[in-house]
Amino acid sequence: MSARADITLTTPLAEVPGITPRVAEALRDLGPRNVGQLLAYLPARHERLEAESPIADLVPGRIGSARGTVSATRVVRGRAPRFEVVLIDDTGRLDLVFFNQAYLRDKIHPGDRLRVQGKVGRRAGGAQLANPKWERLPAEGDEPAASEERLRPVYPASEALGSPAIEKAVARVLPAADLIEDHLPEPFRTERQMPALSRAYRMIHAPADEAEAAAARRRLAYDELLLLQLGLALKRRERGGAGTAPALRWTEQIDRHIRARMPFTLTPAQDEVVREVAADLSRDTPANRLIQGDVGSGKTAVAVYAMLMAVASGHQAALMAPTELLAEQHAQSIGAMLKGSDVRLALLTGAGGGGSAGGETRRREVLEALAAGEIDVVIGTHAILTEGVRFASLAVAVIDEQHRFGVHQRSRLRAKGVGSTEATARRGAAQGRLGGAGADPRAAVGGHTSPHMLVMTATPIPRTLAMTLFGDLDVSTITGLPPGRKPVKTRVVGPDAASEVYVWLAKQLRGGAQAYIVAPTIDPIEASPPVGEGAGAVPLASVREVRERLERGPLAGLRLAEMHGQMRADERGEVMARFRAGEIDALVATTVIEVGVDVPNASVMVVEHAERFGLAQLHQLRGRVGRGKRASACVLIGQATTEDAAARLRVMAQTSDGFQLAEKDLEIRGFGDVLGVRQSGMPPFRVAELPRDLDLLALARRDALAWAERSPRLDGPGEGTIRRRLEKAHGQWLDLAGVA
Repeated sequence: MSARADITLTTPLAEVPGITPRVAEALRDLGPRNVGQLLAYLPARHERLEAESPIADLVPGRIGSARGTVSATRVVRGRAPRFEVVLIDDTGRLDLVFFNQAYLRDKIHPGDRLRVQGKVGRRAGGAQLANPKWERLPAEGDEPAASEERLRPVYPASEALGSPAIEKAVARVLPAADLIEDHLPEPFRTERQMPALSRAYRMIHAPADEAEAAAARRRLAYDELLLLQLGLALKRRERGGAGTAPALRWTEQIDRHIRARMPFTLTPAQDEVVREVAADLSRDTPANRLIQGDVGSGKTAVAVYAMLMAVASGHQAALMAPTELLAEQHAQSIGAMLKGSDVRLALLTGAGGGGSAGGETRRREVLEALAAGEIDVVIGTHAILTEGVRFASLAVAVIDEQHRFGVHQRSRLRAKGVGSTEATARRGAAQGRLGGAGADPRAAVGGHTSPHMLVMTATPIPRTLAMTLFGDLDVSTITGLPPGRKPVKTRVVGPDAASEVYVWLAKQLRGGAQAYIVAPTIDPIEASPPVGEGAGAVPLASVREVRERLERGPLAGLRLAEMHGQMRADERGEVMARFRAGEIDALVATTVIEVGVDVPNASVMVVEHAERFGLAQLHQLRGRVGRGKRASACVLIGQATTEDAAARLRVMAQTSDGFQLAEKDLEIRGFGDVLGVRQSGMPPFRVAELPRDLDLLALARRDALAWAERSPRLDGPGEGTIRRRLEKAHGQWLDLAGVA
């Protein structure tokens, strides 16, 4: 059946025959406002609707479906309250029982006509359905014919509009699916055994069988993956072909001078990644590389190597961290490496020094020195991205913990590389540093360059995510850990064992160890509402409450201090200096310490309410210990209230391999939440599911790379539709203006 001539994809739902104003309003609240949007409102799943039979013919132990009239209802109170319904037809009686659904007494009443489905059981000699699926039917005489066996779409619904009503509304507009233009050529679809887009929408809403539902889902999931991969491929080509980057010098002398600054010998894995990075930086094409490795694998050393290559060639480098504390830690550790060298390093954060007048003055001085080329390496936070920050010649930009930044931040940092030839020449005339010989004459073409971009993450990325979210990046992986890193034993205990944990911890601290104690909140006022439900619920631990409780109890007489994000930078710096110097026994903190904090003597990590944290966070926290000579331990105190939380705690106790944890995290939480995908700006998938669709993702990636190669601007014959859909889906977050 073709679409009605008077209905288009832009027709408002209120103007579609058969869709009442009330239904149109309820659909608008769910999202769809016109015909096209309703067709794009896809079922969450399909369920098999069994053929109806008389009540007397229902077979115990099998799934059955029947219809009848409600003759009686009642709510049964008790430890397991339930709502009971008696349904009758001409052949007999069927008892329905709904556990923990007493609210249904306001929805189901005697005289109602219902269609029900569920597994048939026996109760006092009669048939019974427990928690059946049900729908209300119109009055007898107007109700639909008895249903045959079929697949029924189940839509995300609301209190005002249930899935069956949405299904009826979709049926009214389904003929308009014929108007949907396909963005894939027919030979392309045929080769990949894909149905036409219009047919895919028809089949997803009204499948004849499981095969049609699967074929429709495969096509729609492929489209989502293809558009994303195509956007990433085009962006990658744009970066490779637009503008130049400073081609940095890489000689034996420079390599020797840089390695002399390292406090340790690079591991073979670090050496391999250094070679990959240095090869990138030696070219005049802007590098765009992801460096990943487990907690403590030595990514910062690789980043320092890259930044010093920039300095050796007479240019500048920047490292951007997600928090002030991490930026301060980087400035301190990298500053120690560069002590006694000619390399000029500065720290740039939002306040420039705790918000004081002196801090603002220092910030202005840093900005002026950066613009004049009088600073070689700047380390900071988002403050580096602000409009007032200008570089004389930025050659290398490093983003740490990159999943906390979106694509737009990367683009803004890349734009900072535009410098002047005059400034570059002025810096090149200065004394060469680290065995360099001034600026490479190839470094600036016309005075406009882009910096080489390196992004780092200590949250190992499963191959699925690396292909999907970071398809525009080359990926280097640092495997293994540097020599001397101690394995960390992990225990998971319930809240009832917390006192025992802290008695044990007190012995460790009195023996010279140091510890981190992590709580999910800062102030006790944030502890409401309680975790869990019922009489066993406990308030959420806070930094201040935990510190006071421990100082009065098991850790009395020991030196405790707090660390959290509300403290000024100078306060945090002073606390960390004391902790590092051994003047503090235990640091009670929020997750502000989860990355970058490196105190070798700290050998115990205790996490309160561990069930509140994700796997990546818990792994990062555990990575703060095991950095010195002491045997180290991580104790997770938690009481999982969901199966996902229980799974996270189990896997933390089972493995310390970050890559295994990352795969498990993806399995537990799904693609949308892992690594801050949503925070990055990328729209969530509606159909595709990872890692379930890994094979489909690989196909989409191959196709996208080939498509971008043959048509890098999507301006070929018949490509207008896919271009428009790509711009709509990913144009904003990928900044595809001028690309697609």
